[in-house]
Amino acid sequence: MRDFGARSGDDIHMIYTGGTTGMPKGVMWRQEDIFYSLCGGIDAYTNEKVQRPEELSEKCAAGAGPIVFFPIAPLMHGAGQVSTIRGFIHGDTTVLVRKFDADEAWKLVDRERVNVLGITGDAMARPLADSLQESISNYDLTSLFSIGSSAAIFSQSIKEQIMALLPNLLVVDSVGATETGMNGIKIAVPGEETQGGPATVKASRDSIVIDDDYNEVVPGSGDVGRIARTGNIPLGYYKDPERTALVFPVVNGRRYSVPGDFAKVEEDGQITLLGRGSIMINTGGEKVYPEEVEGALKAHPAVFDCLVVGVPDQRWGEAVAAVVQFRPGTSATLEELAAHCRDHVAGYKIPKRLYLTDAIVRAPSGKPDYPWAKQFAIKAGESEKA
Repeated sequence: MRDFGARSGDDIHMIYTGGTTGMPKGVMWRQEDIFYSLCGGIDAYTNEKVQRPEELSEKCAAGAGPIVFFPIAPLMHGAGQVSTIRGFIHGDTTVLVRKFDADEAWKLVDRERVNVLGITGDAMARPLADSLQESISNYDLTSLFSIGSSAAIFSQSIKEQIMALLPNLLVVDSVGATETGMNGIKIAVPGEETQGGPATVKASRDSIVIDDDYNEVVPGSGDVGRIARTGNIPLGYYKDPERTALVFPVVNGRRYSVPGDFAKVEEDGQITLLGRGSIMINTGGEKVYPEEVEGALKAHPAVFDCLVVGVPDQRWGEAVAAVVQFRPGTSATLEELAAHCRDHVAGYKIPKRLYLTDAIVRAPSGKPDYPWAKQFAIKAGESEKA
């Protein structure tokens, strides 16, 4: 056995996050904290902490044994990185690819007898679902028992498509942030959620929703607050004390991580995620969270991918605009998309403007590039007026 020397839970593991708006930021985690928050130290289903890391491998050995795990998300992204580390702790076999290709991914699931597939939202789920729809008979996917998504919106319409093709598959949606760790988890059930609605998840240990005074939002009140986490959270941002003080405040002796995701608390204590405050649209005084509208749009059969942004408007301050990539050979008008969305979201959330693109710009991890979408929509709007 190699001698690695003394180790400490205080050693730093740093993950860079691009977030939704700006340059990548280094998030500094103590290794003990990231183990509990992201690498399996807290059971995602029971919220119980393990007392020592070896418990994970012992539980695995006592149960079904190690699995074959395929994280499609790139290792530069937190989702792919921490899930791979978790697999190492379990003793899993990990399958890696250099780039994402939906057809090749299914071939690998078949060839390597993959048990669990890890993705980052619709940017990967949509191509996987479409590829499966076209060629499911070409593969033996009996080894696959779960698909898990994190770090980006996973629309119910795409979950439904995958579950219809693989009815015995467990589809898991988890929400969180590099700055907090996992905030909640949801096992998808066919027909349970409205297509286009925001994600509602079981809250993770130490995850709460707070108001502006750092009081917990009352379940069932309908009040909107920000998701916060206490306990095992990062030390802060690398060489950025001002941003650290803003996102990791200490209030009444208690340290929080509050990256800016807005949410409500349902009567049963579950959290309904609304979206990041930095991309929220204020239209006529009403707040619109893009991910909810995007989920509604993606349930339309002509929409392959989309982003929703606010653009300047003389009457409303900001107007809801949809930047849409249609499926090849399909199209829809703004009026048709608006009529479709009306079945899923409130009237003031329905896009008032539609701009078409050949491809939605996303990071390699699948995260949306909202600054690009906003500039694209503004320039397209100016061109229409010219």
